[in-house]
Amino acid sequence: MSMYAKKSLGQNWLKSESAVKLIVATAELAPGETVLEIGPGRGVLTEALLGTGAKVIAVEKDDRLIELLNQKFADEIKTKKLTLIHGDILNLNWSETADKSKLKQYKLVANIPYYLTGQIIRKFLSEEEHQPEKMVMMLQKEVAKRLVAGDKKESLLSIAVKIYGQPKYIKTVPAGAFEPRPKVDSAILLIANIARDNFKNQKIDEEKFFGILHRSFGQKRKMLANNLKLDSTIMQTCRLDAKIRAENLTVADWLCLAKQLTRSADNAD
Repeated sequence: MSMYAKKSLGQNWLKSESAVKLIVATAELAPGETVLEIGPGRGVLTEALLGTGAKVIAVEKDDRLIELLNQKFADEIKTKKLTLIHGDILNLNWSETADKSKLKQYKLVANIPYYLTGQIIRKFLSEEEHQPEKMVMMLQKEVAKRLVAGDKKESLLSIAVKIYGQPKYIKTVPAGAFEPRPKVDSAILLIANIARDNFKNQKIDEEKFFGILHRSFGQKRKMLANNLKLDSTIMQTCRLDAKIRAENLTVADWLCLAKQLTRSADNAD
């Protein structure tokens, strides 16, 4: 079946065999494990994931591709090696799906449109009750670099990633590895050891933590103390320079700030 990429869905088919192999190798899948694939497209990566012996749950929005995938993987669907879900991943209640499948652990692999990157990361790290063990994603190169803070300047999204897991830049994937060819290069990003331990161990509320982050990065050029109206005691307790900006804080700094601010609010009550 001939298939063209829909620009409205941000589709770019991955055609590089070496990139597919590297994504699968990075996911470190063992036979019997479950992997959630977002945006299987024409099934090139899906086929490689099935080749590991893992059970694949693939979510695809495009009606045309669902038809193609149902034909291509008819045997795998029949033997329940592949579960194909027709829908928008952002509207899917994944935790409910996981509960129904009695799924406790899974890994996530995604070659997604660039414009969905932030939403997918937030959904599976923060919003969903059932987080993946690890995420292997194809992202825009510059976004992947910012998430590992290669320029030493953190963003709201990079801190949101690091509070839950460990991001690692795996490899640059040139624009020529896709069809149609995008305007920029991509990169394979790994987020490993995903958990909510930072919040549990420090007894910090996730919602309050992200409220602090949003206020801080809302005017990131301003000094943090002014953004959050911090007194000098909190800054000193967290060993932060009075003129520091949000983009210069580490995860440990944010955890300290959140703890101190929560404590101050509780005392005020």
